[in-house]
Amino acid sequence: MGDRLTYLGYRAASGFISVLPEPVIRRLGRLAGRLAWRWAEDRKAMAIRHMRRVLGDQDGDAAEQAAEEMFAAYGRYWAETLWFRPRRFAEVRSRMSSSGLEHVRAARAAQRPMIIALPHIGNWEMAAVLAEEEGVRIIAVAESLANRRVVEWFTDMRAQLSIRVVLAEGAGTLRTLLACLRKGYTAALVADRNIGVKGIEVDFFGERTPLPAGPAVLALRTGAALLPSAAYFEPGGGHRTVVLPPIPVPGEDVADRIGVMTQEMAYRFEDLIRAAPTQWHLLQPNWPSDRTFLAARRREESR
Repeated sequence: MGDRLTYLGYRAASGFISVLPEPVIRRLGRLAGRLAWRWAEDRKAMAIRHMRRVLGDQDGDAAEQAAEEMFAAYGRYWAETLWFRPRRFAEVRSRMSSSGLEHVRAARAAQRPMIIALPHIGNWEMAAVLAEEEGVRIIAVAESLANRRVVEWFTDMRAQLSIRVVLAEGAGTLRTLLACLRKGYTAALVADRNIGVKGIEVDFFGERTPLPAGPAVLALRTGAALLPSAAYFEPGGGHRTVVLPPIPVPGEDVADRIGVMTQEMAYRFEDLIRAAPTQWHLLQPNWPSDRTFLAARRREESR
């Protein structure tokens, strides 16, 4: 019963938001994010902790102010995601700027598959309008949730945007992505957080943590161009997409080619995140020390 109510709640929110003008839903989303900040508890603590990593602020209140803005940006992300429909492609495209699309076009001209690697920043789903314009077919990976009704609904919504979704459910996910890349799809992988499987340990904002091996593995197996990217919010509305040059493939003499490419991906993500840190809505533990921190925090609160 709970799963059904959650599903119906999402459908009702989407139906309400879908009829509102974009400036209204953007403001509502930011307001909802700021309200969520007041009761977020562990996620609020994680947001502040992540902002300290990015900003290097250990003492003052800059990290806390940035974390609150992160919640507002996350609210905007959800509002836009529930509002976005194919009929709004032209409206969204009219307020979207981009840089680095020459790297996408160069890969296509060379008939190379592409892997777009993204951090959780801005609203990457809005970039579907550029994918359609460039004739790029997208396949993306989504986290498999316990609530199958919600998963199926979100999968269907992305299909309407011409984004094929494969669920992260073990080794079969990699096989599906390999097959799709060889058929001409472009894989869009949000890769600044490792979920479920063993990742590749890298330096990320000054601390060791695992990131997904998938982008590098797929690039090495298929010869795909691995392109770090981001889709930022613009002040007052609109979006800006950035595509960085492809990550170099190490020579055959390099023992840990996957590790070298994943580390370079982490460095590129740092650059993309520092360009708009308050848009990085990663609210979960992402470093081993985060879990230790949360455990200590909960013990302190229980006393």
